[in-house]
Amino acid sequence: MEKIARVIAFYLPQFHPIPENDEWWGRGFTEWTNTAKAKPMFRGHYQPHVPADLGFYDLRVPETRIAQAEMAKEYGIEAFCYYHYWFAGKRLLERPFNEVLKSGEPNFPFCLCWANQSWTGIWYGAPDRVLIEQSYPGEEDHRAHFYALLQAFGDNRYMTVDGKPLFLVYRPRDLPGAKKMTDLWREMAQKSGLKDLYLVGVSPNTSWIPKEYGFDAFVMDRLPGRREWISRRKPIKWLIKRFQEKRGLPTIYSYKEVSLDLIGEKIAGVESFPCLIHNWDNTPRSGPNGVVLHGSTPELFKSQVKKAINIIRDKPVEQKIIFAKSWNEWAEGNHMEPDLKFGKAYLEVIRDEIFQKKIE
Repeated sequence: MEKIARVIAFYLPQFHPIPENDEWWGRGFTEWTNTAKAKPMFRGHYQPHVPADLGFYDLRVPETRIAQAEMAKEYGIEAFCYYHYWFAGKRLLERPFNEVLKSGEPNFPFCLCWANQSWTGIWYGAPDRVLIEQSYPGEEDHRAHFYALLQAFGDNRYMTVDGKPLFLVYRPRDLPGAKKMTDLWREMAQKSGLKDLYLVGVSPNTSWIPKEYGFDAFVMDRLPGRREWISRRKPIKWLIKRFQEKRGLPTIYSYKEVSLDLIGEKIAGVESFPCLIHNWDNTPRSGPNGVVLHGSTPELFKSQVKKAINIIRDKPVEQKIIFAKSWNEWAEGNHMEPDLKFGKAYLEVIRDEIFQKKIE
């Protein structure tokens, strides 16, 4: 049996306290804070999500990081894509990845995604509250940013595509002068002894052309929270009608109706990768400002995985990549890690679908 796809799971490092979150949200805040206090908001609403096998972990603990990697590998996930936060030289939530890099453990492939967004209070009903602003000071900052990443790019665990370290930018359209920056990084990579970089933007918009901005490809992330996705779909009315006059409710969509649309379609002439979204519910963070994909099941998810495999089936082996969103975004109901309700069922779907006879 061979793997017929390279599945990369996005990985959130916000499971350890940091001084900034202590200041903004209260001492000891982590992603578990909102996860644990979640409550159902409508009939049939699955909340709270309670972790099973790995428990309420702390990412400062090496054994936790090793257990995550071992589980991911067992079920066919090839790498973690760690969210990376860089605010004009200031790093946040960097400790777990830094310790992975320094210690050499777990011995499990990884890559990085620059989550280049300002942190605000938008999901908490305070859109004007800016916690830390994403800015782009210019070439000097781009150079400093590259050198801060160079050790990771050179690690033998770093995931590559055709020998080039894979690096993602979550909001490539926000980059001023993106082509100038990507040209600079490619030049710096080659001068540093790397073959090049394989740069991937994340976008829900199929009209975004990566090459025009200096990127090699894009991930089609049709995350329900993105404005472009919500504006084209209607929420489930029957779930809302009974309660809408009594209390605020989140926006609710049927997973069954939208799960295949989340994957999108092949795009002629544009290099793109599908992104699995097996569930989404950010009401633990956002309450009535949240968005819920209601009624997700492993069986429905299986159809989504099959569609993603079909999209990448004709790609060269190195580029048979499927992203999964995500490994552990617990407060957004978006975790492949086992919970008490579904256990490892979603992971089993990935394993069963990608460990098949090699696609001809």
